[in-house]
Amino acid sequence: MNSAAVRRYLPGTLAVLLALGGWEILSRSGVVNRALLPPPSVVLDTLFVVMKSRAFLTPLAHTMTLMFAGYAIACVLGVAFGIAMGRSEAIHNLFEPLAEMIRPIPKPALIPPLFLFFGIGVKTMLIIVVLAAFFPVLINTIQGVRWVDVTLVNTARTFRLSQTALTLKVILPAALPMIMTGMRVSLGLALTLTILAEMLAGESGIGYLILDMQRAFQIRQMYAWVVVLAVIGVALNALFEWVERRALPWRGQ
Repeated sequence: MNSAAVRRYLPGTLAVLLALGGWEILSRSGVVNRALLPPPSVVLDTLFVVMKSRAFLTPLAHTMTLMFAGYAIACVLGVAFGIAMGRSEAIHNLFEPLAEMIRPIPKPALIPPLFLFFGIGVKTMLIIVVLAAFFPVLINTIQGVRWVDVTLVNTARTFRLSQTALTLKVILPAALPMIMTGMRVSLGLALTLTILAEMLAGESGIGYLILDMQRAFQIRQMYAWVVVLAVIGVALNALFEWVERRALPWRGQ
């Protein structure tokens, strides 16, 4: 690992280790109730047992499938509508009021109405994830398209590019940094709402397991699955950074 990577990751790593060390001391010293907040070492032992039994594979697959399906749909719809609204004032004026009515609503507040219309099941959970991940991509795509340099567009038009070619070869690449920013925000929201949807309407998945273990007072197992979620979040962020560096190699320069 080079010196730049060390400077970037060392402070955060030390902060995590200090937090875990403080947690361990507080739990073992009796300052906090060990039954409700077991030491990290105990949680880690429980996590190893879960990993060794391969019991995590089925709920992990369920959660990741639901999250990536909703995230992919949200990204496709967000980019498509964002380009259309960014390019056309008429389309923007048509959909912007509706988008601004729904966007500020906390997405968990939409869960009860969705239950009434679609029932409790995978369809409802998928819609929840799509709604959560859709708007950051939409808003960033609109802004990215509108901030494309007019000179680029006019130059492309002098070469008589069709509207499709203009969008795909000029506008979309120029707006890609803003779009990627929206997609990064949406990734975290998609994971969060996936877990929440599984808690409220699921019969499998990590969210369902965490809530079920809390109700059964299986505290160590519950924290072990929370650690799994934390690892998933870090891995997804690292994966997105890897994709972003290759899609936008000039961004880090």
